[in-house]
Amino acid sequence: MDDLRGTLRARLVAASAAVVTVVAGLGVRAVTDGNLAKYAGDACYTVLLYTLVLLVAPRVRPGRAAVSAAALSWAVELFQLTGLPDAWGRRSTLARLVLGSTFNPPDLFWYLVGAGVAALLHRAPRTFRSAAPGAAAGRADGS
Repeated sequence: MDDLRGTLRARLVAASAAVVTVVAGLGVRAVTDGNLAKYAGDACYTVLLYTLVLLVAPRVRPGRAAVSAAALSWAVELFQLTGLPDAWGRRSTLARLVLGSTFNPPDLFWYLVGAGVAALLHRAPRTFRSAAPGAAAGRADGS
């Protein structure tokens, strides 16, 4: 039962993080423009994919989730070389948001930045818990 609760809690946290990521990405686009907005949006795109990986596999380790999110981002970016996302995006706003339109090599770097930031944020609570005074004693008595 505790395992089920832990999985549900992890999925709730991931879903909440996905919502926060979308709001952050749209917020950046609303208050700034140019390369800052574009590349922050690229990083947020990968963070969003990271949260979706956690929704599907809530127990995945941060490194694997980061690699998965970055690989998905790169796959979408490389798919843009076919021209299909651009064509579909002209007919569908959703397709344009999800698939983008044209290949841009610097995006590949910013996807890695997003994956790295997401992994650090995912790992942070564990780091703070293990570094907290008395944390070892808490684990020893089963808490």
